[in-house]
Amino acid sequence: MAIKTKDLNARLFGKADKRRATTPTEAQTAARDKASVIELAVAGEETVAFELVKIQANQVAEKTRVFAENAREQAFLNEHALADILNTLKDRGQQYPAVGRWLDDGRIEVLDGSRRRMSCILAEKDFLIYVGKGINSEHAKFLSDVANAHKPLSLFERGKEMQALLDAGKVADQKELAKYCQCSEALVSGALKAASLPMELLMAYPSVGELGRPTIVKLHRLFFGLSTDQQKLFVSEISSGDEAMWKSIDASGITRITREVTGKLEQIGETLQPKVEVEKPKPQDLIKGKISYLRDGDKLQLKLKKLTERQADEILSYLADYLK
Repeated sequence: MAIKTKDLNARLFGKADKRRATTPTEAQTAARDKASVIELAVAGEETVAFELVKIQANQVAEKTRVFAENAREQAFLNEHALADILNTLKDRGQQYPAVGRWLDDGRIEVLDGSRRRMSCILAEKDFLIYVGKGINSEHAKFLSDVANAHKPLSLFERGKEMQALLDAGKVADQKELAKYCQCSEALVSGALKAASLPMELLMAYPSVGELGRPTIVKLHRLFFGLSTDQQKLFVSEISSGDEAMWKSIDASGITRITREVTGKLEQIGETLQPKVEVEKPKPQDLIKGKISYLRDGDKLQLKLKKLTERQADEILSYLADYLK
């Protein structure tokens, strides 16, 4: 179940500065008040002291990076994908600090707060982050995974995680994967389809997180209905401009822009592989004005008019006997 950022901080932080907070409420207060040091029992094990660090707006991109195993795809984080927090951050600044660890080169690796980090970069605001030392990769993954509970992952991101489980042999098939991830097989199928699509295709949209299964299925059918050479041309076409395709759409609102992008992608696909119009069979007269028929492969449709009840019964009886 998704949790709010303030509840997430309460879950992560077990103790706070000299007040030695022991309840979620006290931990929330410590994070909100931006206590200079907070102690965190990582994954319920060893306690690590996290120091609050402020990074100047023009240095955030240079002095920080996002944990490589973070399930959230950073390339998708733009103003539309971050709209739920970007406006507030522009007006009030960052309300809750992120969580990270020090790297050997002096930079900071963000474990919880990659969306806040990118929002600060886009809004040109200072970035607040609690930073700890000596956090191993296992504990870093724990912090990153718990943090992602705040904002649900996109189908693409979930699909990547699911595909990794399949590749590692932790599950045998999609049915087991659905049980492991506690979701429907339909969601698993949609997520895996999303993960198989090229990044260039998904980045044509303003917010990949808003793409539902129907759109993903349509894109999957469109892309994988092309030959290998056509797929290369398709990717080249949609990534040839200086800006993402969605930025060229003259419309407002994510839903409208998303629909327009899908339409443009379908047009490009039809240009590469025009639809072949198959002429449908037409009804033929057997006895004009009385009997017509339509043949379509192994199907035969008869249309009979002006029959008496006796004629209808005899014809039906004959057909039943003939086709036994």
